[in-house]
Amino acid sequence: MAKARVSTGKIIFSIPSPVDTTGNNLNFNAIKYKSINPTQKLGIDNPKKVVFTSNVTDSLNIAMRGILKENDHVITSSLEHNAVWRCLKTLERDINIKIDTVECSKDGITNPQDIKKYIKKDTALIVFTQASNVLGTIQPIREIGAIAREHNIPFLVDSAQSAGAMKIDVKEDNIDILAFTGHKSLLGPMGTGGLIINTDIDIKPLKAGGTGGDSAYEYQPDYYPNHLETGTSNVSGIAGLREAIKFLNKEGIENIHNKEKELTKYALEKLETVKDIEIYGPKDCEKMLSVISFNIKDKRPEDVGSILDQKYDIMLRAGLHCAPTAHSVIGTKERGTLRIGLGYFNEKEDIDKLVEALNNL
Repeated sequence: MAKARVSTGKIIFSIPSPVDTTGNNLNFNAIKYKSINPTQKLGIDNPKKVVFTSNVTDSLNIAMRGILKENDHVITSSLEHNAVWRCLKTLERDINIKIDTVECSKDGITNPQDIKKYIKKDTALIVFTQASNVLGTIQPIREIGAIAREHNIPFLVDSAQSAGAMKIDVKEDNIDILAFTGHKSLLGPMGTGGLIINTDIDIKPLKAGGTGGDSAYEYQPDYYPNHLETGTSNVSGIAGLREAIKFLNKEGIENIHNKEKELTKYALEKLETVKDIEIYGPKDCEKMLSVISFNIKDKRPEDVGSILDQKYDIMLRAGLHCAPTAHSVIGTKERGTLRIGLGYFNEKEDIDKLVEALNNL
């Protein structure tokens, strides 16, 4: 979600450029077991409980499809990305799972106590995004996780927007399964992601095949990570992710979070000066990550985005951002919004240029 300088000279408010992935002595096990962020800690004692995948969508599908069975009940948020929502709707159609969606405010704020009224005897999973990719709103994950633990329900968290942008500890935050992607705030290459398993619940593998060990055994191993990892992993991508995480550790997650929070506060203040702008979400940098959605009155977001790109060399994203349920919350499902994603490589002058361009539309 950060801005990166590229050869075109454009200002990009989108996915960050990967950290240089060159490395020496690419021992796969070393790459695998050293790729977890030791500064962020994540609450993991056993690196074998880290399962690498190709992206967070892959991770979420592995977890949801591996846990949910026919007629199971699942609770989710009103802000989910299609990585969660489409999977749940497909399972609803194919194996008759039941879905309850917890309401939130128009700013994307969820009251964790509302979870309790949806819990049933057959509730098999609670799945929540940690931060909305449309509004940036941070969800009360720790409190929701405590409720899930109280009722012995597995808790799956989508950290696509939060991993690398804020402190996460799966134990302190009561997270059973954390799904992450490598190419957003973790600053790694595309094609990397994973699951962090903090539970003994059985997750049925989606695939079976070669694992590089126990080859004489005719079934998928029942121990991690081989239980869920099958086939050749993206070793070069994981090596790049390791280098990215080394950079994050050097800079410090708290420092990164504080800078992005400062940029978000500055952007919110500056955007308020734009004529005919409507900003969505909490508009409070303490309650959100550095994602801001907005519209300009009587202008299509796609048209504004195109002008910013072609005339001002500013790139952001227009549309539904693969999260139609979140857009339903703010009343923009038919129209969409413009969205900026501020990151560690942005500076205040980038925001100034964006605001100037918006005022000259």
